[in-house]
Amino acid sequence: MSAIRQRAALLARQARPQAVRNTRRYGSSHGHDHHHQHTVEEKLGTGFYLSAATLAGTWVVYKASRPGTDGELPTFSRWLKEWADLHQTWETRNDLLAAAVEQAAADRHLLLNAPRNRTHDLRFPEVFNTGSPFNVPAGHYVNIDKVVAHYQQQHLKEEERKAKKLAAAAQQ
Repeated sequence: MSAIRQRAALLARQARPQAVRNTRRYGSSHGHDHHHQHTVEEKLGTGFYLSAATLAGTWVVYKASRPGTDGELPTFSRWLKEWADLHQTWETRNDLLAAAVEQAAADRHLLLNAPRNRTHDLRFPEVFNTGSPFNVPAGHYVNIDKVVAHYQQQHLKEEERKAKKLAAAAQQ
């Protein structure tokens, strides 16, 4: 279509009288009373429930803060006394923990500042003779009989010291 024909068609459509359009109504008139309004049930809002809970909570706090009829302490005071006993328990626990930490620190300093032994005790003197027994050149392995004898003597002295200590403990 050319531009002139399109413009002519548009003007012709605009010039026609438009039909009356009826709006659609969704309410039906079958069996209903036209003058009766529908009732809507409104629920109580959260404000009402918060007000009621505040009122009840205030009453409970008031009753708990009043002293008893026989002159006994209010409920809040009794609860606070129970917590005061827990304070003493925690204080005792904290003192014990502080003492244990101080003792651990002292032990650590004692161990860190102790002189170190530069020699090593051999529990297995044959560690020097480990290796393949085949194809060993002459004089390769050192005779360690003196080393073995030294550690045997040291072991015997240690055993005698332990026996004396056990005998002294048994006599007490």
